[in-house]
Amino acid sequence: MLRKVLVGLAALIVVLLVVIATRPGNYRVERSTRIAAPPDVVFGLVNDFHAWDRWSPWAKLDPSMKLEIGGTSSGAGTGATYHWIGNDKVGEGKMLITDSRPGQKVDIRLEFLKPMAQVAQTEFTFRPEGGGTQVNWAMSGDNNFMGKAFSLFADMDAMIGKDFEKGLGGMRGAAEAEVKRRAESATASATSTPPATPAAAEPAAPAK
Repeated sequence: MLRKVLVGLAALIVVLLVVIATRPGNYRVERSTRIAAPPDVVFGLVNDFHAWDRWSPWAKLDPSMKLEIGGTSSGAGTGATYHWIGNDKVGEGKMLITDSRPGQKVDIRLEFLKPMAQVAQTEFTFRPEGGGTQVNWAMSGDNNFMGKAFSLFADMDAMIGKDFEKGLGGMRGAAEAEVKRRAESATASATSTPPATPAAAEPAAPAK
């Protein structure tokens, strides 16, 4: 009896391993939205790692998260780095901007260190549309054995896609607030500038 149980258990394990091995070897999660702000404003929120806490869906999960931003003097553009260490909800990881094209795209190498080591490629693209910007956020990577096993119990697209949707919503709010701030600042500046004083007329030359 015990032998039959062990044989049956071994057969189940073999079947499970086969099922895991046949899962897709890669994944891609993608979401997009339209933001009522010009591409340069939206681009700035992604290209500068210091601006991520204004819209990132993960920044609010751990207010005590430790951040280290560097790689460039401003923490922005190609070569900028972002290293975070947080609670169980955010884990630990690194980001590196590998390509930055003003108002067009930002490519990032994303490396998760904890709770599970994995590397992914992240792409943000920006396209002018209807006086605003169409933003596309995508993440893709390879599924190792653990990733394939995880995909049996969790839908990667639904899980990460939900965070992307929250992040794009936060990005929309931050970008549109920045547009409003700039407009108010321009109006205030124009109002406070005194009108130019007309030059005094030169006295007429005396008649000869």
